[in-house]
Amino acid sequence: MLRVFFKRDWRGMDRIPADGGFITVVNHNSYLDPLSYAHYQYNTGRVPRFLAKNALFQHGMVGRFMRGTRQIPVYRETNEAADAYRAAVNAVRSGECVAFYPEGTLTRDPDLWPMEGKTGAARVAMATRAPVIPVAQWGAHQAMPPYAKERRLRLFPRRTLVVVAGEPVDLSEFHGREPNAELLREVTDRIMDAITALLADIRQETPPARRFVHRRAPVERPAESSAPDKEKAE
Repeated sequence: MLRVFFKRDWRGMDRIPADGGFITVVNHNSYLDPLSYAHYQYNTGRVPRFLAKNALFQHGMVGRFMRGTRQIPVYRETNEAADAYRAAVNAVRSGECVAFYPEGTLTRDPDLWPMEGKTGAARVAMATRAPVIPVAQWGAHQAMPPYAKERRLRLFPRRTLVVVAGEPVDLSEFHGREPNAELLREVTDRIMDAITALLADIRQETPPARRFVHRRAPVERPAESSAPDKEKAE
């Protein structure tokens, strides 16, 4: 169905490792993102395992799909919260790909730039020293805008799903150091910088100087750092 209803602009597929465990980190601006990205990576021959909130595993066809494809449930703010971390580490060490949406949810940035990331991907990266591949995607929000009042698909005109993988994020300077909160924040910021740079290249726009922070009052951006007029979600 993705082939029928969407055009594709896929780049950097050669940057997805052919073998061995690795991590991908992907921006998130539409409910269609997981389908778009999964289709892209499936065609590289490496099937990703996503971390997803546990509620998706519990009911109906979606739950059967998530369990059957061995996705990794995340139990937020419970005693089982560490299970997702252990499962992700074990999967990477076993030679699989684990895909993270490091923002943890759809971006709240008003212009759909990546917002501040959570540290889960950084934790797994530090534990495994596996390659971390940044991935940026754009276009799915035109068919299904985030946080729209009605979650309906807008399939026409036919949209283009852009997915681009970048070079592995260089985290070598962090290896061997104590993975404390400060280091994990540095690693996470390095990861988010790589994703944002890829997205800026796709959009041919300048990202904001300060990354949006979810659950805090938005910081007013200086006038000189504001991005030019751009296409926004409808």
